[in-house]
Amino acid sequence: MRWFENVIAAISPETAARREHARLKVRALREVRNAYDGASVGRRTSGWRRVSTDANAETAGGALGRLRDASREMVRNNPHASRAAAVLAQTIIGEGIIPSFVTPDELAQPEAEAVAREFLDTEAIDAGGQMDLYGLQSLAARTVFEGGEVLFRRRRRKASDGLPLAFQVQILEPDFLDSTKDGPLGNGNVAVQGVEFNGIGRRVAYWLFDEHPGSRGSYRITQSRRVPAEDVIHAYRIDRPGQVRGVPWLAPVMLAVADYADLADAYRMRQKIAACFAAFETDYQGGTAESPLVSGGSSAGDMPVEEFSPGMIVKLPAGRDIKFATPPGVEGFAETAAISLREVAVGIGMPPFVLSGDYGAINFSAGRLGWLDYRRGIKDYQARISIRMICRRLEGWFREAMAIERGVTVPFRGVWTPPAVEMINPKEEIETVVSEVRAGRMTPQQMVRAAGKDPEQHFAEYARGVELIDRLGLILDSDPRRVSRAGLTQVRTDNTQFPDIKE
Repeated sequence: MRWFENVIAAISPETAARREHARLKVRALREVRNAYDGASVGRRTSGWRRVSTDANAETAGGALGRLRDASREMVRNNPHASRAAAVLAQTIIGEGIIPSFVTPDELAQPEAEAVAREFLDTEAIDAGGQMDLYGLQSLAARTVFEGGEVLFRRRRRKASDGLPLAFQVQILEPDFLDSTKDGPLGNGNVAVQGVEFNGIGRRVAYWLFDEHPGSRGSYRITQSRRVPAEDVIHAYRIDRPGQVRGVPWLAPVMLAVADYADLADAYRMRQKIAACFAAFETDYQGGTAESPLVSGGSSAGDMPVEEFSPGMIVKLPAGRDIKFATPPGVEGFAETAAISLREVAVGIGMPPFVLSGDYGAINFSAGRLGWLDYRRGIKDYQARISIRMICRRLEGWFREAMAIERGVTVPFRGVWTPPAVEMINPKEEIETVVSEVRAGRMTPQQMVRAAGKDPEQHFAEYARGVELIDRLGLILDSDPRRVSRAGLTQVRTDNTQFPDIKE
């Protein structure tokens, strides 16, 4: 093609110069692109699926439903997937993420606290009447892991229903979202897999089925209804900007989980085969099988041998021999299984020893480092999903109902305390916390919240306990007012209010 370029140069040098400049620019871009191995195209990258779709296109076309179905099948039938779902819910929620309410009105705060205990801490909040707020939190965490997302729907009730507040919460699986509602709607809004947005990208409604599409008790064609967004909480892990639906947490490791299960099944089958001695009768003299193996003595009642049992004595006729089958061995099963399990654990975000429940292969330091890393992921989930997506919205529903039904219009907010994280080395860790409080790096309230307790309730109970101890005239070694950390009696200053037990 160089002759063609020469012709163009002879006719129009300016055009030839522009073409050469463009050719050099394309070559430079190609060289820059190939500076990244991941951007190259060749044999090593031929199996890569490189697409430029957004997060919602990746889960469209039924892909999200298939991921959910596969994830649930694994949680049902795979012990490690089932353990991961249970352990995550236990670690994230534990006994519950508890609220305490702060308000400038001293009269409104006790009422808010009392209604919260009556409503949130009982089955009154659950539309199904089975769980309190903390049971709903635990179920939501498990549903997010297994199905990728969870829905809370506010069900408004009548005053005659006798509830502390006139609403309840119904927890729904993501299957209730009508994914076929996808694209422009007749009202000028647009729907993305069941979630409706207005012109400025704000969520305004959810299209929800009246019942689960997979329910056996339904013989009708399910229809979805438009539910205002103010009555729905949609919680999931957001991994990409603009992501509307959540993806099951097992999605990156589904093949690894399936491969590990197949490997374990094959190994167990091999062991079962090896445990069954298969015997084959041979005739090395070329005779027939008219004289079979017999058990017992030489009497006429001897029976042909058709299977073997422990302690059996077998007579071999002349010209007969026995050969046992030797199944092939499986080499490196433990190493392969450990690698597969680590891959699954990394994809889930959990230390391998937590996923397997096997703590024998790690030392204390490694276990502590793994637990600290796992704890950071748990705290991130608690802050981003449990508290901000779920608890804050529930707090808004609670505050709205308190204003309408109880007349509590003063501003108040909830302080949500996650469950305490169990200490690995309590003695050292408690001493560290005490040192931080004494140095001013941590307040006593923060210390109590770290233990998963409400500071006001804790210190109120502590004050009642101290008052009882003083009234009974007791001196306990654990009372810092009277006994030092070294076990010595504290010096009483003048005009102290502590009673003298000698008086």
